Amino acid sequence: MSRGINTVILVGNLGADPESRTMPSGSAVTNIRVATSESWKDKNTGERREKTEWHRVVMYGRMAETANEYMKKGQMVYIEGRLQTREWEDKNQVKRKTTEIRCDNFTMLGRRGDTNAKGGEKPSAPAADDDDLPF
Repeated sequence: MSRGINTVILVGNLGADPESRTMPSGSAVTNIRVATSESWKDKNTGERREKTEWHRVVMYGRMAETANEYMKKGQMVYIEGRLQTREWEDKNQVKRKTTEIRCDNFTMLGRRGDTNAKGGEKPSAPAADDDDLPF
């Protein structure tokens, strides 16, 4: 019997600065929101259309600390992870459920003027303009 595959790969932009907190165990947790977009030409009107999808991503431990320190709103990121569904009760004892991406690995992709995690160096290769990106 097959065990299945649960793999997510995203390349998109951060919609806000990372939100970080510390769990009771002392381990860091960071949440980010990543936007991915696709565009196409409408067959009926000929006008350019675009759709943006938002993804909730959660990171733990040292990865969470690094993301919180170096990621900024608008930055392009590459995320590898898996889908995870969590359930909890809010402060009013209402059961809540969410599906998010649990990050296993990420890479910050730079644009001109952005800094990266290696001590603030500029990216070595010029990045494409947003209009040149396929998403």
